[in-house]
Amino acid sequence: MPEKKRGNALGLWFFRISLRLFGLSGAYGLLYFVCLYYLLFDRRAVSSAMAYAERRFRTFNTFRKYYAVYRLFVSQGKNLIDRHYIISGLGRFDIELQGYDRIKSLFNDSRKGVILLTAHVGNWQVTMTALEKLGKKVYLLMSPEENAAVRNSLNIDEENEKVRIISPDNFLGGVVEIMKAIDEGDIVSIMGDRSYGHSTAEVNLMGEKAYFPYSAFSIAAAAGCPVVVLLTAKTATKKYFVDISCVIEPKLTSRARKREELAGYVQEYANALEKYSGTYPFQWFLFHDIWKDEGNKRRI
Repeated sequence: MPEKKRGNALGLWFFRISLRLFGLSGAYGLLYFVCLYYLLFDRRAVSSAMAYAERRFRTFNTFRKYYAVYRLFVSQGKNLIDRHYIISGLGRFDIELQGYDRIKSLFNDSRKGVILLTAHVGNWQVTMTALEKLGKKVYLLMSPEENAAVRNSLNIDEENEKVRIISPDNFLGGVVEIMKAIDEGDIVSIMGDRSYGHSTAEVNLMGEKAYFPYSAFSIAAAAGCPVVVLLTAKTATKKYFVDISCVIEPKLTSRARKREELAGYVQEYANALEKYSGTYPFQWFLFHDIWKDEGNKRRI
């Protein structure tokens, strides 16, 4: 069954009008009522968020865990409003970027591009603008059904020369296009904290076994390029923190050790996310039980 899409045209219109009339703070104020409705009446949304809350806030009692879910809803809502705010040209955000010099040196030292491994944290779409000064094209690996929302959120159209879409439904999962973009020295952005039915590696996350896709590391090893982990967080009403200092350079030494080596790289990524969630616990919008073994027979 396809995942239910939340929100409607009237509700989105109401938020847009509120944003123009009352600014960010005014639009944020509406979220507390809307998110309370979802907390009380959308069992599916609450259940999907609770998988994370149960593990991130182990010492909380039941009431505090539900309140944590509520805060996650509000935090995500603020990020969605911020996305519209910047796209509509109503203003910009101050962005503190950590790790830029390291990434710049990677491009200076090699003609290859990089894989930018993102996650459902902070507001990676808005903070992607921080990478504009690298002067590289950015390719987003996105499923076709997500393209409309992505185009709206990032203002992507067919004429956009800086941000383009690669569909995983293409031949070989889009690998041909990904390898071409990397060979041309560009950036390929891949979401790394949900498998969407693809092969996974078992990692330790918050004291339990979890399952993350490993394709980004497998492709990077084959292409001979690094994986740059992108982590973002909203730190004030008009400020974001962007961390791209975590660089993983996958290398596979032999076929016999491929499974072990790939799992090790995925664990590095999981460690970075766990550390991030300790600092910004209400900004990982996972909303999916990645600790549940869904019977993926292709798991390594």
